[in-house]
Amino acid sequence: MLMSMFLGVADIVGTQILLIPVPGPRELTESTMVLIVFGALAYAQIRRAHIRVELFYFQMPPRIRATMDVITDLAAIAFFSLILSEAFSEARYSLQIGEATDGLIRFPLWPARFVLAAGCALVILQLILHLFHDFIRIKTGEGLKNDPLGVLQKDE
Repeated sequence: MLMSMFLGVADIVGTQILLIPVPGPRELTESTMVLIVFGALAYAQIRRAHIRVELFYFQMPPRIRATMDVITDLAAIAFFSLILSEAFSEARYSLQIGEATDGLIRFPLWPARFVLAAGCALVILQLILHLFHDFIRIKTGEGLKNDPLGVLQKDE
């Protein structure tokens, strides 16, 4: 992300002040954004840091929260599986035709497409791990470790 920022600043300074544009910052930034976004998805899932409506979530007992997490895990697995299927198909096609950006410097697009597919696959793997953990939480009644209502809180 830092590299994209420096490229953007160099392009603006080069174009507006020095009247010498930097070739290719838009194309490179487009490809690195895929890495930034889809690389961070799996990390956010590991930490369970995705956005959720906590207004009702933390009002429920731990078993109900675990059930809500199972439903969310299943929906997310279905969603990211659809994205993975299409992303992998598009990545193979992009590699096959040698797809590249338009511009002064032609960057190949297939690496970013494979990164997108790999990011989705990692998110799905983490969701499957959380799904098993959430089923265990339903059975035991334990809360999450980062639960603000208490570590490993049990139903009463």
